Amino acid sequence: MVRALVDGGPTFRRICRAIDEAHHSVWLSAAFFSPEFQMPGGRGSVLQVLDRAGRRGLDVRVLFWRPNFDVSSRGRVFAGAAEDHELLENNSSAISARWDRTQGRYCHHQKFWLIDAGQSHELAFVGGSNLTPGNEGEPGHGGKNQRHDIYAELSGPSTTDVHHNFVQRWNGASERFLSDGVYGPVGKDDLVYPQRVSSAAGDQLVQIQRNMHANCYTADEYPLYESNYDIAQGELSILEQYCSAIDAARRTVYIENQAIPIPMVAQRLDQALRRGVEVIILVPPPSNQLADVQSLAPLYRHNRFMLSGIAGRDAQGMRHPVYVHAKTMLIDDCWATIGSCNLHSGSMSGHSELNASIWSPEFVHALRCELFAEHLQIDTSHLDDLSAFELYRTFAEGNATKHANGDLGWNGNVIRLDPGSYGT
Repeated sequence: MVRALVDGGPTFRRICRAIDEAHHSVWLSAAFFSPEFQMPGGRGSVLQVLDRAGRRGLDVRVLFWRPNFDVSSRGRVFAGAAEDHELLENNSSAISARWDRTQGRYCHHQKFWLIDAGQSHELAFVGGSNLTPGNEGEPGHGGKNQRHDIYAELSGPSTTDVHHNFVQRWNGASERFLSDGVYGPVGKDDLVYPQRVSSAAGDQLVQIQRNMHANCYTADEYPLYESNYDIAQGELSILEQYCSAIDAARRTVYIENQAIPIPMVAQRLDQALRRGVEVIILVPPPSNQLADVQSLAPLYRHNRFMLSGIAGRDAQGMRHPVYVHAKTMLIDDCWATIGSCNLHSGSMSGHSELNASIWSPEFVHALRCELFAEHLQIDTSHLDDLSAFELYRTFAEGNATKHANGDLGWNGNVIRLDPGSYGT
């Protein structure tokens, strides 16, 4: 079973309910993390929510990323410095943690929660939102400094793969033998790999993919394989599936991503456009884009390609750009991927990433309709993907004209962006 959770508010409310209902364990992998981030409903910080779960007797474990500060900026990370351990000692004694580096400037970018791992009712949440202020946004994004993101809630056999991934990462965490690289009552304890595959739940086909640099692997890892991309003997199943899915597209490709596609993906999109496929990409505001925009050049020559953004409207009627942080792609209203993987070179050549891909026309159609309802503020459930794309284009083009004329009365929140000037 898979369920889409759109934007931070709905996502973290659902995760909090799952923690409240947990009987055995709460495990998570955090990339960027701030103790100031507040969970919804007045529940307090993430550490406070986890500590309460630990005091109920649950096994609570967190994997934190420790950057190599000589080549990577610190940003909002919980790197296991002395003050971080002191904060845990004073506020979160029921939590266990390990810290994990990756190679060079790259980061452990996987973002997932695992509830009651190994139990018949286990759940996994796989997505893109960081545990930092600004990621609590609600659908529609009224107000300033809003972020748009997506998670997938999973049950069934795919959760076993998320479980396996956590055990691999926990047991192989780079800092586990250092005094400041572990914390808590079971921080020094290794985990046992899943002993069984979870029973089927629903009829959707779900598969977990990863991008993992070879240096992230432990000795008992899956066999490594050669790749022709910028990574030596690692796993790139997310990139491979992106490329395969675009190659298979016959009608529509809809992408929401924080980054402009790397050349390898952009080339696939160009080939799809040449086949007559409609392509729409939703990205952050131009000043906040990631990656080399030159990869767009072959795409914006096609009239079936659109680059777009969104801007919510506050109570005073003013428009505010929304930072698109989602990492999702929908193909032909029948296949989708949701996770942590950006389309820039970092995610495709060094970061650890985790995505869930779903083969289900019913699920993907519903997700497309939910996203378009938020961005267009209109129900498209009665439309097929091609008709919905046409409406999206009409709204985005019209809003671009209105924006140029200073008219804030848009149809929905979506706006066409100029690929030629994006990022300049």
